[in-house]
Amino acid sequence: KAKGQKGKKITLKIAKNSIRISFDGGRHLDLSKMGITTFPKCILKLADVDELDLSRNMLKKIPSSIQKFQKLRWLDLHSNQLEELPEAIGTLQNLFYLNICNNKLTTRNLPEELNLLKNLHILNLGLNCLDSIPTSLGALKELKEIGLFDNALTTIPNSVKNLPKLKKLNAKRNPFSDSTKQEEHADSIKRIETLYLVQEKDLCCSCLKMCQNERGKLNKLKNVTPSPSKKPSFPLLLTPNSSAKDNQEEWRLR
Repeated sequence: KAKGQKGKKITLKIAKNSIRISFDGGRHLDLSKMGITTFPKCILKLADVDELDLSRNMLKKIPSSIQKFQKLRWLDLHSNQLEELPEAIGTLQNLFYLNICNNKLTTRNLPEELNLLKNLHILNLGLNCLDSIPTSLGALKELKEIGLFDNALTTIPNSVKNLPKLKKLNAKRNPFSDSTKQEEHADSIKRIETLYLVQEKDLCCSCLKMCQNERGKLNKLKNVTPSPSKKPSFPLLLTPNSSAKDNQEEWRLR
């Protein structure tokens, strides 16, 4: 008989068997897609891992004991049912990557302590219930990528848009009062990240062909999108898109 939703019980043995060693020697604890409804306390005995993946479960809450994971650089909580985050998340000073996309987070329940994550490079807040972004996130000076797509945002604070190292800002599908301006801003940041210049003589035949195809795509885009001012032309240079990225995580789940 149905007695309500009951998730899979994670034992210490299961957790230990879920640890993988990454290419750089780090320890990755992968408990994703396991039907977990409550944070498994047994994994606190494995708090020396470098990466923790609890994504695609049914978690509603992360306890303050998350602060025991002081070595954590990579935390993935996307696609759960989280309505809030603990203030203790601000103690994870080594955190480089934080994905809390596709949850039920509201602006009110985003802890102010997020602005203490001084080493954070990638933050994904997409697919939540945010109606505003705290200006205090402007304290994350190392932030390079931020996902804000599919929320209820009407504006993005300048303190976030003007972060010194920000290269990618995805704010698509928000009810901005001036959506065109917001989209243009996000696109300009993305182009800075993905564009670089090389000379034809430095490319092999296959790479040259690929770059010419990419240049063709850019030219088509230029013809479709009106430009307010004439851009400089560099006939001897190519502008291929870089495919080498430190992180291949897509902003939007498919």
